[in-house]
Amino acid sequence: MGTYAGVDLGATNVRAIVGDETGAELGSHKQRTPQGPTGVTVTEGVLETLRLACDDAGVDPTDLRGVGIGSIGPLNLSEGIVENPSNLPDSIDRIPLVGPIRNLVETDNVHLHNDTVAGVIGERFYSERNPTSMIYLTISTGIGAGVCVDGNVLSGWDGNAGEVGHITLDPDGFMECGCGKPGHWEAYASGQNIPRYARRLYETEDWETEMDVLDDDFSAIDIYEHAGEDAFADHVIERVTDWNVQGFANLIHSYAPLVIYVGGSVALNNEELVLDPIRERLEDHVFINIPDITLTNLGDDVVLKGALASGLTQGTGDRSRVPE
Repeated sequence: MGTYAGVDLGATNVRAIVGDETGAELGSHKQRTPQGPTGVTVTEGVLETLRLACDDAGVDPTDLRGVGIGSIGPLNLSEGIVENPSNLPDSIDRIPLVGPIRNLVETDNVHLHNDTVAGVIGERFYSERNPTSMIYLTISTGIGAGVCVDGNVLSGWDGNAGEVGHITLDPDGFMECGCGKPGHWEAYASGQNIPRYARRLYETEDWETEMDVLDDDFSAIDIYEHAGEDAFADHVIERVTDWNVQGFANLIHSYAPLVIYVGGSVALNNEELVLDPIRERLEDHVFINIPDITLTNLGDDVVLKGALASGLTQGTGDRSRVPE
């Protein structure tokens, strides 16, 4: 029986899973992501997590036939590293991944992806129909996508394809994105920025609300919890939906997917308020075939299982690529 592994490197946690040739889990491990002092410390944490997942599965790391990695970015694929990660301390300027993992497992079948690309690989592999054209979109702290077109997973020359949260939707730039650029999708509809957007609307429009919009702890959770009970909360959700419909329409026209799987905390916790209105309105904005739009089948494990699927399928999610 062949064994494979996946690694999910996030800013908060690093996780590893070991599975068989069907993608079934044999063992796993999770621990906090080291916060420095250097990137090598993070690398060591990743290697330790992978070793402990192998221990849990009862296999030696050198028994692994392939490893996939889904990681925070930005990436440098040519060097197999994470470079200047934005959500880790400034002292961490580069995190070597591919080389050290290859040395540990003694195979060159190691594939590095940003987290949403790992997500689309996982959704493709574990889907009953193994679709060749599809998107995995996360609406969480930020917005990003993994895209597969005609069986080709799009990575970009440097590994950073899919930064769709930075599509410009608002040419007037009412909101500035966290990246510093105006009018990006993420500036209006990500979990981190929805409360910022609500504050701007509250300050520039004449609204009354029971929500403490100006409180430092005000969050997207407050807005969705007040849906149907607070007119301003409903207004914010309506405006966020407008931006989401534009974003989805742009993705559909660009890539013609058969299905868009959606993950991330904002969508997973508020499907009726986030996805249902998008499904209802897309026909007015899209002139080609409208894909199925559904929540991810893999929940919070989508990146981890996508990384495992990458190791199994040489970075493609295509089940026919699993070695005999």
